[in-house]
Amino acid sequence: MAHVEIYTDGSCKGNGRADGGRGGWAAILRCNGKTKELSGSEPNTTNNRMELLAVISGLEALTKECTVTVHYDSEYMRNGITKWIAGWKRNGWKTKDKQPVKNQDLWQRLDVLVQKYQIEWDWVRGHTGNPGNERADTLAQAAADTLSTQ
Repeated sequence: MAHVEIYTDGSCKGNGRADGGRGGWAAILRCNGKTKELSGSEPNTTNNRMELLAVISGLEALTKECTVTVHYDSEYMRNGITKWIAGWKRNGWKTKDKQPVKNQDLWQRLDVLVQKYQIEWDWVRGHTGNPGNERADTLAQAAADTLSTQ
């Protein structure tokens, strides 16, 4: 069975603004010496949504049964996938404070994909010279830059 390495990153320029910011995401898939780069952008979004969309897009691009290692640098993604998601599902997609889970639509998409593959989650510290992470960051920022700055 093939093994796919996926490097992901999200970017948001203007993150934290009431109307969101210009966001970009990227996923780099590597398997058997071949590389495929994916990226996209969204207006009025957040960095957390872009981090999630990067992982989702990478997993959705898979076309065959395989094992996967997802490399990512988001603490939100790290905690969500390793600590919080089981409780959210058990509580009907509510937080421990009984509030709706933020980005529930994306977490639910990711949850479906996680059931399809054997995934190793590899958190990497961002901006420390990891070539896959650095390339994903460059692609995500470039995708965000394609949106107008209105």
